[in-house]
Amino acid sequence: MSIELSLKKRQGDFTLDVSFRSEGGITALFGRSGAGKSSLVAMAAGLSRPDAGRIVVGDTVLFDSKAGIDLPSERRRVGLVFQDGRLFPHLSVLANLRYGEKLVPVAERWASFDRVIGLLGIGHLLDRRPAKLSGGEKQRVAIGRALLSSPRLLLMDEPLAALDGARKKELIPFIAMIAREFSVPILYVSHAIEEIIELADNLVVLENGEALASGPLEEVLCDLDLSAITGRLDAGSILLAEVQEHLPDFAITRLSLGTNFLNVPQIDAPIGSRVRVRIGAQDVALALEKPLRTSIQNILTGRVASMSATPEGQADVHVEVAPDGGGLLWTRISAIAAAELGLKRGDPIYALVKSASIARSAMSVRPPRP
Repeated sequence: MSIELSLKKRQGDFTLDVSFRSEGGITALFGRSGAGKSSLVAMAAGLSRPDAGRIVVGDTVLFDSKAGIDLPSERRRVGLVFQDGRLFPHLSVLANLRYGEKLVPVAERWASFDRVIGLLGIGHLLDRRPAKLSGGEKQRVAIGRALLSSPRLLLMDEPLAALDGARKKELIPFIAMIAREFSVPILYVSHAIEEIIELADNLVVLENGEALASGPLEEVLCDLDLSAITGRLDAGSILLAEVQEHLPDFAITRLSLGTNFLNVPQIDAPIGSRVRVRIGAQDVALALEKPLRTSIQNILTGRVASMSATPEGQADVHVEVAPDGGGLLWTRISAIAAAELGLKRGDPIYALVKSASIARSAMSVRPPRP
């Protein structure tokens, strides 16, 4: 189910003017503090009124300033999950969950109580009060309460920000399962780029109230013009590939990437699964001719898509290895190597990637396309 937001709002000296559209799945809103992420969430939820614009989820218009449409928050069917959970402390987990369910008429409920409880693994917590839950357990209950309201849109505003590293790793699979198991689109706010890489299908980068870029995560994160904002992540590519075959005798999984193939350490994923792979820019070498009799297993054919110099005397080169999508391969070589190769945009090139340089932790199985 698609999400369309085109909103304008002036708040003192700050002006928010953002437009984007995504085709379901998890859409992450990323940017520095004060960029406008939480303001967008508040307007989508009906907690704050835009000065002008439009909010559409699927075929339902939640807000349209020109048409005079402004559904009240209780009629928008929007589920909210905040970083602190905001459970009712005087109610049991069961009562908190049932509260979410009671918010929607029976005829409009699509979220089964048993299915949500089973998916989130919280059946053993039903008799407890929130004070007796860990941080991760509280957030799972908060997500369950939001899902049981059968929302047409789920808003998650920094849901992992208050958790330590171990609890974050515990909760991320549950959020990913929501995207796989339910058709509800998710707007996910975070300032942690590593978290977004694990979860998001689409990415909107915000700065000073504007959307600098939006689109599939693999494409947006390869935009060198955004590196000042997204640059906390080590330089590298995020590629979207598909499981072609497993070679258990060599502990290898072969992924297809357009017309190229990528050998990676063996992963547990069915044939045909989509896999997101992160490859460090420093782990890629370039060659004008295809190397022969080499130990490097991944020799990808491509074309130079862009080049730029870095302040450190290096060159960032983007290589298009999958013309039909999947992201650009970001390589970082020395400036002298770039000069000796004489690279120009559009030149055919071979990109060399060692299988051993791709860690299992750098790969994640993605849900089917929404």
